[in-house]
Amino acid sequence: MAKLVFGMNVSLDGYVDHQAFGPGPTLFRHFIEQVGSAPGSVYGRRMYEIMRYWDEDRDDWDAAAREFAAAWRQQTKWVVSRTMTSVGPNARLVEGDLETAIREI
Repeated sequence: MAKLVFGMNVSLDGYVDHQAFGPGPTLFRHFIEQVGSAPGSVYGRRMYEIMRYWDEDRDDWDAAAREFAAAWRQQTKWVVSRTMTSVGPNARLVEGDLETAIREI
């Protein structure tokens, strides 16, 4: 059985706002290492749609952003959604019973 690690970005006061989030260099380095070392990630539809930002290179990216994008693209992604009918590269749509699907990972 694989080890499942839960992660979430939240401020100390419990506030979550992914539209205004911009990690500093130290935290972004942590994310690069985390994505590069994990065999895969489980996403809900909304977070997966946000993360699709990393599917295509952008001219304004620095070296760290390119490194993160490369790691994210290589990683297998399981996307949990009842409304999506397809997902992007290196992603699998999780349908049906979530507990069963997670146990199969």
